[in-house]
Amino acid sequence: MDCIFCKIIKKEVPAVIIYEDDDVLAFNDVRPLAPVHVLIIPKKHIESLNDITEENSALIGKMALAANKIAVDFDISPKGYKLLTRVGEWGGQEVPHLHMHLIGGVKLYENIRPWENQ
Repeated sequence: MDCIFCKIIKKEVPAVIIYEDDDVLAFNDVRPLAPVHVLIIPKKHIESLNDITEENSALIGKMALAANKIAVDFDISPKGYKLLTRVGEWGGQEVPHLHMHLIGGVKLYENIRPWENQ
């Protein structure tokens, strides 16, 4: 598969890498919704959460552990953050590669950006 996230994994497209191990890559979102907005992806191409199988289900845990480490590193863990996965067109998934959005650094509300009004 040759999606944009696969190209980031292969270092063919630049990204600000926040975390990387053998199975997971995390990088800053290019259109952040909050002061901290990191995308966490498996290095193996999996289109969405709908495509998780028994064989690759451990990747979800590895992604969650990476999110936890990143939240601690950015010091957003004590006050909280949002970990979001979108699935399919109606779920708002824009890139057909499984990913989690780690969003934080400000008190989060639905459908508004409170830091822009400060």
